[in-house]
Amino acid sequence: MSNNKTSNLWKKEDWLAVWIGFIVIAIGCIAVLTGSFDFSAAKFGTWHWWENVEEKKSLAAQLNGAFWGNLLRTFLVLGVLFTIGIKLIGEKVGKFIPAFIVLFIVSIIVRMVSAESTLKMYLEWAFWALLIGLLISNTVGTPNWLKPAIKTEFYIKTGLVIMGFSVLFSNIAKFGLYGLGIAWIVTPIVIIFMWWFGTKVLKIGNKPLVITLASATSVCGTSAAIATGAAAKAKKEDLSLAISISIIFTILMMVFEPMIIRACGMNQLMGGALIGGTVDSTGAVVLAGNALGEEAEQAAVLVKSIQNILIGFIAFFVAIFFATKVDKTDDRKVGAGEIWNRFPKFIIGFFVASLVASFIVLPLTDGATVKSINGVLDQYKNWAFVLAFTSIGLDTNFKSLFKQMQGGKVLWLYIVGQVFNILLTLFAVWFLLSGVVFEVPVLDMFK
Repeated sequence: MSNNKTSNLWKKEDWLAVWIGFIVIAIGCIAVLTGSFDFSAAKFGTWHWWENVEEKKSLAAQLNGAFWGNLLRTFLVLGVLFTIGIKLIGEKVGKFIPAFIVLFIVSIIVRMVSAESTLKMYLEWAFWALLIGLLISNTVGTPNWLKPAIKTEFYIKTGLVIMGFSVLFSNIAKFGLYGLGIAWIVTPIVIIFMWWFGTKVLKIGNKPLVITLASATSVCGTSAAIATGAAAKAKKEDLSLAISISIIFTILMMVFEPMIIRACGMNQLMGGALIGGTVDSTGAVVLAGNALGEEAEQAAVLVKSIQNILIGFIAFFVAIFFATKVDKTDDRKVGAGEIWNRFPKFIIGFFVASLVASFIVLPLTDGATVKSINGVLDQYKNWAFVLAFTSIGLDTNFKSLFKQMQGGKVLWLYIVGQVFNILLTLFAVWFLLSGVVFEVPVLDMFK
């Protein structure tokens, strides 16, 4: 490897996101496995704003010494690691640090607001991060001194690497061919359909936006949009639009899909699987499944977990497809070197983290230990994503969002694609879980 290629390992954002993610994962594993120190990140528990609430459920009760200690740790860990990354990239640390401090404070407000019980019930923190960022950028405007900390892709890539540790291949065994049929067969068909419908029927010229929205619709909303958008080199505005549409319709589906399923008389197993395969966000899947019952919630989470494994694979194939087909500028064949240069390296980190958790840490310990490790890592992932979504909002204005809609074509792409996704998933659920073709899985499989 040449000196230039070697230096890319610590001077390029993609690779630095991998190393930062690995550092957080390694420290989290050591902390849980040895029990010698606390590595917990700050987390706002659900709180209530009304006056007569129980003291333990108030916001003030959470703001104790342990919380402030965890918050300081979270700020220092992420602040130091991202500052080192900015230094290695070659940007000015002196401008990044004060801007990052303010961005982190805004992120604290986002986490606090999104944990309020009523708001949390219907809207996830990703919505509030995007909304608060948009409010600032479209009212007072984002000041120039804050822009050095708006590193959307850097935060996103790091969060996805950390997220990889929670994507366990053992989930496939829990639901076997049932989950694979619902999650892995339907998903790529929906993506291909939406790509064809968007580029050929609607004739949307912004192809990175089409594939980003298709992945968000068919896989798991924001996480899939982030990974695929990076692989297709989508603009920040494309990512913001795809996430905004996904969040809005996720809220609607989370509320109304369980009602429709219950009205149709569908059993909990089939209803939960349908929710897991069609509702975009994992958090919304849990809430929607719970609305049907315990069995539905478990089936929904399993299907969504199996579907989440596809994130890295889809991003990998999208990167190759865009490098060899979409972004070709001449008739020359694109070689392996060019594909490697275009390939988002953080996807490698995502896969490695998943493989380590699935085939090293889990076999050597147990499910409870891995769950404890993920309990720590998930909060660092969430903080990285909050920084990213807030950055998207701060860097976006409504005028650009409306321009991206292309006369409503993008909205039609999502609606038609999601309807196709629901119908195809419904067929797969009936085929696999109705008992007409295959034996219905026993309840013990979900315990």
